[in-house]
Amino acid sequence: MSSATSTRRRAPRLRTATAVALAGVVLAGCGSAASGASPAPAAATSTDATTSAAPAATGPAGEAVVAVAVTDAGGCVATPDTVPAGAVTFNVTNVDAVGVSEVELLSDQRIRGERENLAPGFDATFTATLDGGSYELYCPGASTDRTPFTVTGEAAVSSGDTAALLQQATVDYADYIDSQVGFLTEAVAALQTAIDAGDLTAAQNAYAAARPYYERIEPVAESFGDLDPAIDLRIGDVGDPAAWTGFHPIEQLLFEGGTTVGAEKLAATLVTDIGELQSRTAELSANTRADAADGDRYLVDEVANGAVALLGEVQASKITGEEEFYSKIDLLDFQANVEGSLQAFAALKPALNEIDPALVTDVGTRFDTLLALLDTHRDPAAVGGFTLYDDLTDAQITELSNALSTVIEPLSVVPSKIATA
Repeated sequence: MSSATSTRRRAPRLRTATAVALAGVVLAGCGSAASGASPAPAAATSTDATTSAAPAATGPAGEAVVAVAVTDAGGCVATPDTVPAGAVTFNVTNVDAVGVSEVELLSDQRIRGERENLAPGFDATFTATLDGGSYELYCPGASTDRTPFTVTGEAAVSSGDTAALLQQATVDYADYIDSQVGFLTEAVAALQTAIDAGDLTAAQNAYAAARPYYERIEPVAESFGDLDPAIDLRIGDVGDPAAWTGFHPIEQLLFEGGTTVGAEKLAATLVTDIGELQSRTAELSANTRADAADGDRYLVDEVANGAVALLGEVQASKITGEEEFYSKIDLLDFQANVEGSLQAFAALKPALNEIDPALVTDVGTRFDTLLALLDTHRDPAAVGGFTLYDDLTDAQITELSNALSTVIEPLSVVPSKIATA
């Protein structure tokens, strides 16, 4: 898919030649403070930011630092717009662009880094290790939505034990993605069987059983920009409601309509689309295990950014009750996003233990606390096994949001640690 043409609320990416997009792995956020996004300091940027070829500032680990200002008047502007190859940190601020909610760094239509849910007044950061070449900063909805960005020279090649551990992290993550997609394939087949049989209760339970497998790998799925919209768009993100496909029109029929009638074709299409997802992720995994230099594969900084993005997904649509609008099983999705983030983090842990063991302990402890809090909301009698969203009190939602933020804060440091290792 082309990010520019995506109809998904989160711009997907294209990665393979046939699929117009996929980024390695992981990310998103929103609302009041999502996916690491935070209110921008009043003086952080100016509305008249201009492109500059000035030397890049450097961060604490020696990485190049680029300020990206998004404005209604100027669109998407990077300062400087040229940096040397290596680790690069992008500090993104949406100054006043109401129509913009995300920023992507594209390399030949492949997303190499992104931050979403950047409402006006919010900022966020991402870090990627970039080789020399021509890139684009893409801010969908901006007056000037694509801005050239140049990287000169060649990135240094890591060597030694840490580099080997980082490469192994991508292989381990590929294994995890393959397992989840395999389970997802079986789960949507069961959903189709229940719908075809006209068994509403079985279909509702099968719907809930399938959702976690998709939510755990959401950043990877989103990176296939032509596929993810067909699988997971909500009605508010659909241009033509008659063309609405995927999980959520099925959810509407099963939970709001109280019927399986009319869901048969949707379920068949979903099974086909998940099969295509399995085919594409298998190709990525094969290239990753072969450490293929030319083929699309999972990259370690994408795994790190993806871990953060998954928690951003929670803040963007689960903690607000938007994702599962009809079934109200948002806490099930919440847990799945957290589990997916934790698995991405776990894949990186052996290398991170060499880089910053204290950070590993800190993040791990906070994950444990968040999952323990989620456990208090389990309800075996409810579809999906958690308290339905509408039964949560405002105080409980705030408590969950705060616990989530305590994980996002240290986890957001991981991508720069990886990129500068």
